[in-house]
Amino acid sequence: MIIESPNDIVLQKDFDEIVESGVPFDELNGKTVFVTGATGLIGSQFIKSLACYNRKNSSNIKIAAFVRSVEKAQKVFGEIPNIDFVIGDITGKIEYKGAVDYIVHGASATSSKYFVEHPVETIKTAIDGTTSILEFAKEKKVDGFVYLSSLEVYGTPNEKSVLIGEDDYGYIDQLNVRSSYSEGKRMVECLCCSYASEYNIPVKIARLSQTFGAGVEYNDGRVFAEFARCAIEEKDIVLHTQGNTVRSYCYTTDAVSAIAYILLKGKTGEAYNVTNMSTACSIKEMAQLVCDIFKDSNIQVKIDIPDNIAAFGYNPEMIIRLDSSKLEGLGWNASISLDEMFKRLVASMKN
Repeated sequence: MIIESPNDIVLQKDFDEIVESGVPFDELNGKTVFVTGATGLIGSQFIKSLACYNRKNSSNIKIAAFVRSVEKAQKVFGEIPNIDFVIGDITGKIEYKGAVDYIVHGASATSSKYFVEHPVETIKTAIDGTTSILEFAKEKKVDGFVYLSSLEVYGTPNEKSVLIGEDDYGYIDQLNVRSSYSEGKRMVECLCCSYASEYNIPVKIARLSQTFGAGVEYNDGRVFAEFARCAIEEKDIVLHTQGNTVRSYCYTTDAVSAIAYILLKGKTGEAYNVTNMSTACSIKEMAQLVCDIFKDSNIQVKIDIPDNIAAFGYNPEMIIRLDSSKLEGLGWNASISLDEMFKRLVASMKN
């Protein structure tokens, strides 16, 4: 018997939990689900969750994983059955002979440093890549399509906003190259809705808050991974800002279940915030939380602001607490708290 994560018992437990949680994967039985960004954090866990559902329920959900490297795909997925590897560049024409019923489009640049150093490529991947997969969806006459967007489409919200709903938008400086990511996401959302309107493509949008959990690579450059590494390596957490930015977060498998609900229950042309509303905190508060959870590491939070802070690609300081009430109306609920997210992340990274 081939399980989905033989080398990470924490992650395997996550897959078992999501299958047992009542996520409506049964509606995908006998269907083909095409996933872009398949070897990324969210894409790979979505695919492995489907594979786990297949194994536990003797189901026949066929998975097409769109990847750039078959070697990386084999490393990520091993010998899991019912997965076709489709090799290609998301910005080119997508070729796949089989039928496709549903698409989850997650291919995207993800590193803040990359956004700053390669803003043109960030924009092109967003717009050209999504145009390519939407044309593919039109050709295949799919029954459902989810685009994985980001909380960054909200920009810097109004300071008076307590919770950010799907209709609340803030300021983005389009002349700042760091905006290549957030402006690209905004444009692609409009592109998705345009295809829905003009070509009847059943596109829905998942606006993900920052998402992490078991399965994050040890050398991931994002702040949550840096904090986890500090706990493991017993090094103080050094912030390069005052850490005042407030965000809400989401656990990986909570995000996976949210994507399934949006894909199968969401309304065409609409966006849904994906977050755990109980997790909202500042970067500094999150750093201190990690120190408190892993007391045996004897680490502290320190602040060291460099002269060339722009090179780090950080967003402007902001307070953004997403409201997931609309998504909860589809029957979804977040289940993993922020402290449990870090406990599972650290346990997984130690594996």
